[in-house]
Amino acid sequence: MADYVLQDYLRVGLDLVFVGFNPSLKSAEIGHYYAGRGNQFWPFLYEVGLTDRLLEPREDATILDYNIGLTDIVKGRATRGIGDLTDGDYVSGFELLREKMQRYRPAVICFNGKSGYAKVMGGKRDYGLQDELLEGAKLFLAPSTSGALPMPRVEKLRYYRALKSFVDVCVQPVKERR
Repeated sequence: MADYVLQDYLRVGLDLVFVGFNPSLKSAEIGHYYAGRGNQFWPFLYEVGLTDRLLEPREDATILDYNIGLTDIVKGRATRGIGDLTDGDYVSGFELLREKMQRYRPAVICFNGKSGYAKVMGGKRDYGLQDELLEGAKLFLAPSTSGALPMPRVEKLRYYRALKSFVDVCVQPVKERR
């Protein structure tokens, strides 16, 4: 199970790409993103209006219907947690991520979780919109949707609402440039 790669759901011109750190053991087992029992990713997307219905992990490919993509920094290593990843995993994974983002050019990239973001972008960061860009895309840092993060659900959801508002504001000008 440790060497399972979840398929990227990417294409040119997406409004938003969610970047996880690496597949959980459960996601690797069933072959779909954010499949852990306590993961709130799919409910959050629905609750904030990024999707018009509650998707299940097995429907992850349909995320492209919403002009949203999915990928991970570290492809091919499912782990219990991000503590099992090495600095080398992040370095090589981030180079591949940069190449993908340069190729696909999304408007917004949202990193799902703070620890991995700090590993690849450096330093401690607050949640929300970030100052830097990645291959021309605006960056947003959201709390991990994993049930392992000891943050109240309502607080996590607040950041996903802010993400939705931000995407709504910044996507229209991007579409006008195409």
